[in-house]
Amino acid sequence: MKIVSLFLDNPQLELRVQVADNFLQRLRGLMLRSPASLPLGMGLLIAPCNSIHMMFMRFAIDVVYLAEDYTVVKVVRNVRPWIGISTCLKRGTWAVLELPTGSIAHYGLAVGKRFMQKDK
Repeated sequence: MKIVSLFLDNPQLELRVQVADNFLQRLRGLMLRSPASLPLGMGLLIAPCNSIHMMFMRFAIDVVYLAEDYTVVKVVRNVRPWIGISTCLKRGTWAVLELPTGSIAHYGLAVGKRFMQKDK
């Protein structure tokens, strides 16, 4: 899987994300992975995508919906395993960024903030 680095205002706060951009990668997502596979500072970007389910998930996550220019359009904290569902029907939603719980607060993520991307 391709890995990219995303930054907000502070280049010291790097977020390294795996990019799931084909059918099988998007289908698998984080299902059946252990919580240790997603430490703070890591994430999974699923694109194109505007909704997620938590079936076969073993841990809660924070979810960030992005426009194609990496602008945050919605944030959802602490989506619970197995029973959680999240969607964003806002026009222009392009991708879902799945992060460890607490990441939204740690990075100060909010609607309107924009990530900058650096390929690795």
